[in-house]
Amino acid sequence: MGDQVVIIGAGIVGVATGIWLRRFDVPVTILDRGLPGQGTSFGNAGVLAACAMVPVTTPGLLRKAPGMVVNPDFPLFLRWGYLPRLLPWLMKYMSHANDAETRRIAAALTPIVSDSVAQHHALADGTRAAPWVQDSDYSFAYTSRAAFEAEHYTWALREEAGFVPTLRDGAEMRAYEPALGPEIRFLATMSDHGYIRDPGGYVAALAQEFLSLGGVIRQTEVQDVEFSDTRVSAVLTGDGRIACDRLVIATGVWSTPLMKKLGIRVPLESERGYHIVFERASGGPHSPVMVAHGKFAATPMDAGLRCAGVLEFGGLDAGPSRAPFELLRRHVLQTFPDLQFQEEVEWMGHRPSPSDSLPLIGEIGQTGAFAAFGHQHIGLTAGPKTGRLVAGLVAGRPANLDLRAYAPGRFA
Repeated sequence: MGDQVVIIGAGIVGVATGIWLRRFDVPVTILDRGLPGQGTSFGNAGVLAACAMVPVTTPGLLRKAPGMVVNPDFPLFLRWGYLPRLLPWLMKYMSHANDAETRRIAAALTPIVSDSVAQHHALADGTRAAPWVQDSDYSFAYTSRAAFEAEHYTWALREEAGFVPTLRDGAEMRAYEPALGPEIRFLATMSDHGYIRDPGGYVAALAQEFLSLGGVIRQTEVQDVEFSDTRVSAVLTGDGRIACDRLVIATGVWSTPLMKKLGIRVPLESERGYHIVFERASGGPHSPVMVAHGKFAATPMDAGLRCAGVLEFGGLDAGPSRAPFELLRRHVLQTFPDLQFQEEVEWMGHRPSPSDSLPLIGEIGQTGAFAAFGHQHIGLTAGPKTGRLVAGLVAGRPANLDLRAYAPGRFA
């Protein structure tokens, strides 16, 4: 193999890729303008959502979307001034909201999410990051059995992938999860899932493991990429030139400029994600719960109860909006009426969303540059598997998995 691999991005995907490359004895440097795990990987629900293979773009979304956006109680927000810039992406995105495309996307997502817990253990077990990984159930909370049955299409796709829930209502549901308020009357629970007790701390601990394996991390701004003929030869940073013969782009929603330089215009938008941590909380759930009508997940973490999931489209430049936080807070306190906590900590960040809901994983032509981004809201879930796949490609040890659905060249 060649002399050096550079990974741009120190989130879960970049760090996982680095660890697996070091386990293959490949020299690696990770570059990031921030600290490991403190960007998009910091702010998520923390759930290892192995059953999260069904995209948002299910049949009927086009009909429902206008009502969702104008409904102040629905957890989807749009900065209307951003709509002209969003529209080309949105039209491509909505074109996939049909049965054939939903099934194609779900089939492609299944291999990178369905074994999430095992992949996190393979990455972290025996390292200082292992204590952050917690096996658990994952429940979906509904206001009624009818509300659960209204999502039959999604649950049927999950069952086709091998995920069959345990259904509870009445006294059985209350005994299983007593923290839920009276408006929740039905629970569908998946076993063999898990969560991360502190996502930012987890990725930071994995970064320390990467360093202990002989990897290098540099905090710097990437400015450009150099080529020799058609192959990557160096990365130019604020601290100078770093020679490399292979490059991994794991910079999430900020990957677009580098991809454009490599000849691919990726239709990529930010899902502006919001979360609130209710610090030192009691009266919350004992394991992660997705509250279906509020479209948020509540996860017990070391710092307290983290509730995440409200989305907004508004680009990369604008600061947080107040309305998503206020709606999320209202839904949380309705769902968990006995919740007690000391403080609230708010967060907003950017989740990278390709128009077809599939991440970009693989080499970009024959350039020696590899894409590893675009996981929307499943970045933490799929990060270790993606890192393992990309490391195998870079090191000449490809996995026995058809990666064509994720090929960056589909946008060429």
